[in-house]
Amino acid sequence: MAEVTESAIRKVLETVMDPASGNSVANAGLLGGIAIRGGHVAITLDVDPARGTALEPLRQACEQAVRAMPGVLSATAVMTAERATPPPPAAPGQGHGHSHGSATKTTGGGGRIDVPGVKHIIAVASGKGGVGKSTTAVNLALGLSANGIATGLLDADIYGPSMPRMLGVTEKPDSADGKMLKPIERYGLRTMSIGYIVNEDTPMIWRGPMVSSALEQMLRDVEWGELDVLVVDMPPGTGDAQLTLAQRVALAGAVIVSTPQDIALVDARKGLNMFRKVAVPVLGIVENMSYFLCPKCGERSEIFGHGGAREEAEKLGVPFLGEVPLHLDIRTTSDSGRPIVIDKPDSPHTQVYKNIAGRVWKQLSANQRGARKAPTIVVR
Repeated sequence: MAEVTESAIRKVLETVMDPASGNSVANAGLLGGIAIRGGHVAITLDVDPARGTALEPLRQACEQAVRAMPGVLSATAVMTAERATPPPPAAPGQGHGHSHGSATKTTGGGGRIDVPGVKHIIAVASGKGGVGKSTTAVNLALGLSANGIATGLLDADIYGPSMPRMLGVTEKPDSADGKMLKPIERYGLRTMSIGYIVNEDTPMIWRGPMVSSALEQMLRDVEWGELDVLVVDMPPGTGDAQLTLAQRVALAGAVIVSTPQDIALVDARKGLNMFRKVAVPVLGIVENMSYFLCPKCGERSEIFGHGGAREEAEKLGVPFLGEVPLHLDIRTTSDSGRPIVIDKPDSPHTQVYKNIAGRVWKQLSANQRGARKAPTIVVR
């Protein structure tokens, strides 16, 4: 296979012309960066946000020109309003012909992201890190699957992906056509994570627009197939990833995870209010690390307090989904790649997750079916 070099790619991009300036992409100052990995090429185009929509044909032309080069397996071009390191090649959407739009910091642009075949997309979110959101997300997804519901799991935490370790995934996703990625199946779940593509110890030094673009591609350019529910494990906080999902996807609802103490509940309240402001139904609150039950003596200790999330749910008028204890088995099974719902299917902790999953599914089934119009977010 012919070696693909950055200089060769730049030479090819000298033949792709920007109609507005009459110069090539390479000479018009639009080329933000190039990354190459094993024949997979990623390109960033640094554009004026006002020209984002008009430059979509140019973005596609760049992809097609590079894809035709000897030795290139796939090519992805992403438009951004900031110069940034391009996403690592072999990311979802390699060589795809979909319209990705301009990955800028503007909040009203971009079209809706449709995920054909998926009935409900739900976000599992928290206002802060360290509350066990990812552990809750994976066991919730497995709980749904154990109840006979076709379920997928998307790890949307670009900076700190947890799914490779929690699900024991070491292989890379395949692509039959160099355009759409096949999700990796584990324990009956169809899953995808940026952590499947980059090494575990590789830092993701990306700006917000690149994070949003990667999230969009993992939704759009993965062969999810027919699913009843796609669970999205969100990064903590209320930043670009959350706004992208709330703004561009018809979310069926959000599950908020918190620990009982006041400082965590303050941040959980922020996350809940963010979803409310963008018209995403809040399916309820989960109190994680609710109490500690000593495995030797059976004594119960409320290390972080207890009941704060239930009280907050009542105060805010949203369902309380359940209490998950702080227990060694939940931690060790997650670290081993066999979450507790799989490793200890008859344990009381597994039953807690299955009960939470049942309550979430009951709400999804009761809600009016049909797409929710994605809101426009106005930053004042």
